[in-house]
Amino acid sequence: MAKKTKTVFICSDCGNEYPSWQGQCSYCKSWGTITEHHIQEGPELSVDNRRRTGTEGVPVKLNKIGTTNYARMDSGIGELNRVLGGGIVFGSLTLISGEPGIGKSTILIEAANKIADSYGPVLYVSGEESEEQIKLRADRVCQSVSDNLYIFPETNTENILLSCGNIKPCFVIIDSIQTMYSSSVDSAAGSITQIRECSNILIKFAKTNNVPIFIVAHVTKSGELAGPKTIEHMVDCVLNFSGERDRDLRILRSYKNRFGTTDEIGAFRMSAEGMQEVPDLSGSLIENISGEEGSVISASYEGSRPVFFEIQALVTQANVGFARRTAVGINYNRLSMILAVLEKKAGIKLLDYDVYVNVVGGMNTGSTSTDLAVALAIYSSFRSKSTTKKIIAVGEVGLTGHLRSINNADKIIQEALRLGYDRIIIPVNNANQIRKTIPDNDIEICGVAGIKDAIKYYTDN
Repeated sequence: MAKKTKTVFICSDCGNEYPSWQGQCSYCKSWGTITEHHIQEGPELSVDNRRRTGTEGVPVKLNKIGTTNYARMDSGIGELNRVLGGGIVFGSLTLISGEPGIGKSTILIEAANKIADSYGPVLYVSGEESEEQIKLRADRVCQSVSDNLYIFPETNTENILLSCGNIKPCFVIIDSIQTMYSSSVDSAAGSITQIRECSNILIKFAKTNNVPIFIVAHVTKSGELAGPKTIEHMVDCVLNFSGERDRDLRILRSYKNRFGTTDEIGAFRMSAEGMQEVPDLSGSLIENISGEEGSVISASYEGSRPVFFEIQALVTQANVGFARRTAVGINYNRLSMILAVLEKKAGIKLLDYDVYVNVVGGMNTGSTSTDLAVALAIYSSFRSKSTTKKIIAVGEVGLTGHLRSINNADKIIQEALRLGYDRIIIPVNNANQIRKTIPDNDIEICGVAGIKDAIKYYTDN
């Protein structure tokens, strides 16, 4: 009996389905993104076939479920384990995305080789590269290629599952999901319907066989994940590999993690031998900790460690038209708010000046603890003033001009002591708590209540 074909209309941005075409997606409010798709319906599955886990098919009491076999798999890469929350969870589905050439395949072939040496057979499925291309990369980044590492250049998910049944892998990598297709769906590979169907098949295999799977995904020109947003909800972890193409530093971030925190980051450095871990991220981002005009050192707490970086600002007279505001590495709206506070509370008139702010090293910080450093860097460039002391500034600037407390300030100061700073400008509430545990003779702790006091301590040599 021939399969029935169903016509649906799917939004290419969010993956929402509609029975008929319409101009705007009512879910994500995008215009012109709804396209027609034909889906072949297979026979209706029974209740037993729909189950993904190995339970008995009946509700069970939560406190009766055993806690054995919940150990994590060691990927052999410390920074990757850190981002995942301690290792790879068995039966999990992880999505890793990033721009072309950023190093996704490089770090995965390294992890696959180390897992194959420690745990058993690993299957690397490539829909974009041949066996020779992958072997050349493995020879370059791995000291020796494991005998348990299998390469399979295939794009059909049914054939992939058949190979998994023969090899019995303990870890599977799919590179990439946009090249995969299922014969049960009548649409081209890379379409929204195919991506969603292939993801469902892989999720069922991972949960049923307790095998972790890593899926590589492409990104759009705007940097967002290509394909329907529903894939991000289906997987257990969403990782993003980012970095500047002209720099060797790469940052691995977790945007979703059902088994750990999403605040953790991993740092790598691209080299001819592959991805090298950067355990001392603060030391690698700061080349000169002495004060320069328009340069202030700040810090934010990422997961389980403080990260220090340099914030630079340049304020120049605007020549033509409206003044420009450019922010690289920080939120543009946050910069506009800080400029308004400086004008209102510190008397700095920047209406006729161009303001450029940059986080050195290619870092992109979304933490509000860098507000104070941005404000002081702008002030330093505007007044052409610098400091001779090694100063670090952390704190969130409020609309009233007062500084709000930050989290983990004591750990940031401990890292500042290690890096050799002389003075730290910090909100007064944090300073009062820290002075109880850290003596002033180790580092000068300047607790400030507002932006004016912070400027005073910054210019006081």
